[in-house]
Amino acid sequence: MKRALLAVPSLIAAKRDGRALTDPELRAIVAGAARGDIPDYQLSALLMAIVWRGMTTRELSTWTEAMIDSGERLRWDRLRAPAVDKHSTGGVGDKVSLPLAPLAAVCGLTVPMIAGRALGHTGGTLDKLEAIPGFRTALTATEIGRVLARAGFVLAGQTARLVPADRALYALRDATATIESIPLIASSILSKKVAEGARALVMDVKVGSGAFLPSRTQARALARTLIALGKQLGLPVRALLTDMDQPLGDAIGNAAEVRESIDILRGGGPADVRALTVRLGAEMLVLGRVARDRHDGARRIEAAIASGAGLERFRLGVRLQGGDPRAIDDPRRLPRARHARLVRAPRGGVVTRVDAGLLGRAATLLGAGRLRKEDRIAPGAAILLHAKVGTPVLRGDRLATVEFDDADRARAARPLIDQAFMIGARVARPRALVLEALRD
Repeated sequence: MKRALLAVPSLIAAKRDGRALTDPELRAIVAGAARGDIPDYQLSALLMAIVWRGMTTRELSTWTEAMIDSGERLRWDRLRAPAVDKHSTGGVGDKVSLPLAPLAAVCGLTVPMIAGRALGHTGGTLDKLEAIPGFRTALTATEIGRVLARAGFVLAGQTARLVPADRALYALRDATATIESIPLIASSILSKKVAEGARALVMDVKVGSGAFLPSRTQARALARTLIALGKQLGLPVRALLTDMDQPLGDAIGNAAEVRESIDILRGGGPADVRALTVRLGAEMLVLGRVARDRHDGARRIEAAIASGAGLERFRLGVRLQGGDPRAIDDPRRLPRARHARLVRAPRGGVVTRVDAGLLGRAATLLGAGRLRKEDRIAPGAAILLHAKVGTPVLRGDRLATVEFDDADRARAARPLIDQAFMIGARVARPRALVLEALRD
C-alpha cells in the first residue's frame, strides 16, 4: 500500500509560525524520521522551529508516544528486581553512570541503562565505556536481556529497533545546534527510558555553565516537564538539580573518566563524584522500594562500595559485554594520549572559577567529543584538573594537565582552558552539589 505524501515544508512553516501540529501530523513526522523518508535538511528545519516555538503539552505527549511506538519496547517483568534507571542531562566530567549502575544492581535493582554518545560539549557514557578494550555497547535486545539476567545492569546503546526515530533526531540535534530545547530533551530521554523497560527514573538535571540549560529556572522547567511527561507515560520520575558550574570530579575525557569511576568503586576518587553517586543511588533505591528512605538507600550504596561488591559487579558487566576485565584491575591498560602539557597558575591567589562549559568545549577540540556526527573519538584525550574552586595556588602551581595526540588540536584548545580558570584574592565557596530535589 502506497503511503500518503507528507507535505513537510508546510508543517515546518506551521510550527515556525507558532501553530500547534495535530496528532496525525506529529505521528507522521516521527514515523517518517524513523523510516528515513524525510531528508535531514527538512528534519533539521523542523527541529529548529521546535527550538524556537516549543511544544504544547498535547504535542509533547503525542510526539513522545510516537517515538516510543517507532520501535520495539523491552520488558523485564520476568526479572524479579524492580527496573529503575538514572539519566543525566549531560555534563562535563560526569561519569556517575559507570559506578552507579553496578552499585544499584548489587543493592537489588535491575538497571537497564540505555545510554548515549557525546552530545555538544558534554561527554557520552558510550564513548567512555568504549575506551575499555573490547567493550561492546551495540547489543541486541536478546543480549541486553542476558547481561541483565546475570549482572543486574547493562550499559548499552540503542538497538536498531529501539526508538529508531530518536536515533535519527539525536544525531541531527548534535550537528544543528538544536540540543537546548526542553521538549526535544524530554522526549528523547523519556522515549528511550520507557522503551528500554524502566519502571521508574531518577533524573540528574545539570545547572550551570557546563549544562545544556545553564540557568536554574530553565533546569527546573525541564525537571518539571520530565516529571509531568513521565506521569502521562506511566513512568514515575524523581529529579535532582545538580551543579555543573565546574566539572564533576578531576578527570574530563573518556579513558580518564573510566579510571576515575574505578577509583570510586575502590572506595577512593573525588569526593564530589562519590557524593553524587551515593545520593543518586539512594534515590533509585527509594523509588524502586528497595530502601525505606534516602538515608537507608545511602547506607546500602556505601556498603556496596566498602565491600567491593560494586567493583566486582562492574567487572562482571564489563566481561559480559566483551570488555577486558584486566583493564578494571589495572587501569594502566586503558588508552592514554601520547603527549601531555601542564597548565600553570599565572599568579597566586585562590581559584574562584573553573568553567565547565569552556573545559567541555576544550575537551571536544582535543578529541574527547565530536564537532561533527561522523567524527571519531580520541579515547585518551583528557584534561586532568589539579585545582578546583576554593583551591589556594601560588604562581606556577599546576592547574591542569592536558593529554593529547594531536598538537594542532591542543593549540586550539589551550585558550579555552586558560580562560576557564579564574584566580582571585578571596576564598570562594563552591555551590552545593545538589541544588534542589523535585518530585510529583
